[in-house]
This record gives sequence, C-alpha cells and structure tokens, in this order.
Amino acid sequence: MIRLTPKPLNKAIFRPYGNVIDTSGVTPKNVNQGFAQRFDDLAYVDVAPEFGSVNVALFTANPRPMPIAVKLMERHPMGSQIFVPLQDRPWLVLVCDNPLKPETYQLFAATGQQGINYARNIWHHPLLVFDEGSRFLVFDRKGSGNNLEEVQLPETLQIEVVG
Repeated sequence: MIRLTPKPLNKAIFRPYGNVIDTSGVTPKNVNQGFAQRFDDLAYVDVAPEFGSVNVALFTANPRPMPIAVKLMERHPMGSQIFVPLQDRPWLVLVCDNPLKPETYQLFAATGQQGINYARNIWHHPLLVFDEGSRFLVFDRKGSGNNLEEVQLPETLQIEVVG
C-alpha cells in the first residue's frame, strides 16, 4: 500500500507535467482603458495534432470518499488539458510518469487560485476535490482521433490519497 500526502503546488515542481496557471511572477498589462489587467502566456494550449481545435467545457465535480483509492489514471496523447477552478476552493492534482510504478506518483495541493495545464501524454487522475459542486473551466482538444487513454490499476497495486 502506497499512501500519498500532497505537496504544495508551484510552477517549478510541476514543470515536468505541464503548467501551473496563476499570476505569480507575471507582469500584467493594463487593458480596457485601464479598468482591467491582462496576464498573458499562463499556459501552452496544445491541440494541433490531426487538426484538433480547442473545446471549452464546464465541469462540476464532487469529492470522493477519503482516503481516495486510486483505481484509474488517464492521459491525453493528442493535446493538453487545462483545469481552472471557478471558486476559491483547494483541490488535489495527482500525476505520475508510469501508472504501474508507484514510485513515480506525485500529489499536489492546489489552491483555489491555481489552475493547471496537463501537458500532452501526462498521466493524471480525474478531478480530485474536497467540496460538493466544485466547478472548473476546462480547455482541451476536440477533433478526430482518440485523445483519451485510461489505465485501470491492478488490484495488487494499491495507492491511497490522504488529504
């Protein structure tokens, strides 16, 4: 049994898996006659293979029973996938290099002010939230081809998330 506890999410530690979407360290531009600020280049949206386009979706997620038994990991071979929380609620981000090698799993605690962009082909767990009705704006690829690969973990590989 492998038990994972979250580490704080930051741009440097998450870089191998994609982007953390937050405004720390980014100089904003004044726009809209000075009544708004624009923070550019927060993530790289990768949807180009086989003429893909960007899909914008709204996800509403509910918490799983704690501790969370990890039974499935997924990845998107044809594009990145961005999750931006719409409330200021903490949530968890679980990634790995290889779903069958527990030593490669990393668990991060994201604030409600941080979004993430999973790079193409990065193994990750579906949304992990603490609160009922947690809403996320999601940007991912739509178009031809199969952009979802899932791996069911064998019963002998037990990974548990404790929050």
